[in-house]
Amino acid sequence: MNSSPVVAVVGRPNVGKSTLVNRIIGRREAIVEERPGVTRDRNEFDVDWAGYDFTLVDTGGWLPKTREAKGLDDKVSQQAEYAIREADVTIFVIDARVRPTTEDALIAEMLRTREKPTFLVANKVDDASHELGMWEYLSMGLGDPNPVSALHGRGTADLLDLVVEQLPEIQEVSQDDEEGDEDELMVAIAIVGRPNVGKSTLFNALIGEDRAVVHDEAGTTRDAIDTIVETDLGSIKFVDTAGMRRKAKISEDTEFYSLVRALKAIDKADVALLVIDSTVGVTHQDQRLSERIDAAGCPVVVVFNKWELVDTDEREVLVEQVERKLGFLGDPPIMKTSALSGKGVHRLYPILAETITNYHRRVPTREVNLVIRRAQAAHPAPGGARVMYAIQGAAEPPTFTLFVNRKIPRTYVRYIENQLREQLDLGSVPIKIRVRNRNN
Repeated sequence: MNSSPVVAVVGRPNVGKSTLVNRIIGRREAIVEERPGVTRDRNEFDVDWAGYDFTLVDTGGWLPKTREAKGLDDKVSQQAEYAIREADVTIFVIDARVRPTTEDALIAEMLRTREKPTFLVANKVDDASHELGMWEYLSMGLGDPNPVSALHGRGTADLLDLVVEQLPEIQEVSQDDEEGDEDELMVAIAIVGRPNVGKSTLFNALIGEDRAVVHDEAGTTRDAIDTIVETDLGSIKFVDTAGMRRKAKISEDTEFYSLVRALKAIDKADVALLVIDSTVGVTHQDQRLSERIDAAGCPVVVVFNKWELVDTDEREVLVEQVERKLGFLGDPPIMKTSALSGKGVHRLYPILAETITNYHRRVPTREVNLVIRRAQAAHPAPGGARVMYAIQGAAEPPTFTLFVNRKIPRTYVRYIENQLREQLDLGSVPIKIRVRNRNN
């Protein structure tokens, strides 16, 4: 299956790139605020226009490597430059209400060296009276500017018509191939945790490239971004999410939308990698986040990052904290890594393979009932209650239905759950138990 052509949206900060992206995709996905520097990572969206499919890439504001572009700004700019290199078509967004800046000129110079098509797009042209200023941008050497108002939608359809005309042809995918792709299992793994615990660094280490912006400023990642990696396990979609704080500490609209998208990523994930800072230990926020993951029915792998920074005694305390504070997760695998150096990261894949297998596992009815009979023989339910029959009704996670002769205590249901987990070697994946009284 051939990948879709790529269209990158670039420009200096606060010219309306993300607003244009939202307009094109028809929904508010890219985070938008009236201040620069909101978008930081490369965020990709699938677009269908006039029968043409392509991938639209939103980027952070580009700044030159000068005094204005230090640390985080420089990393954001690197992501934008990477998007330009990978794009089949580039949309260069400028602010028609502002005279050309040094940053605009430097971006234009970078784009002129490319052999692939570039469209100069003058944003914030809400009506014809705003078009006058955009003609100053003819000096960019990228042809006539295309006037648009991303906020109101003016000119965006005309722009897309021009863009798709320049897209490279891709081989048609047969219906049979499409059906095969739908049947193919795509595993989604969400990387979650508090701000600044090393999620993006782990994300980059797992996928083998600097896909996410990494910087020692809390809250660097704003959007949930994903990358598909081909592995021995098949195609895996790794999703990097924004750090999650207590709601009382979420003061910006940007943080609120980041939190919502991180929670959506958890709901859609097959496995969650809960990243914990080894130098801090398991916090109350880690507990709350684990509860949210558990409620979503998502299996968890606990990843202690920055493991190399703690001594032997501290390491024993950390493992004990998982048992004491996260006991409701069952017995989750615990991995110790240094995402920055890559140490221990490769050992995550076998653990993920086992967890994914158990998450999708279906157990024959005969085996389920054999476990139930043994469990009841060892410890009968009180008051004459009995499980008469049991089946696995669903997977993802494994879900078992118990048909009983009368109501059984919640503690006994928990006992049956533990026996199923242990006897069927289901590991740490969540198990759902449904009870049906045959007399009801």
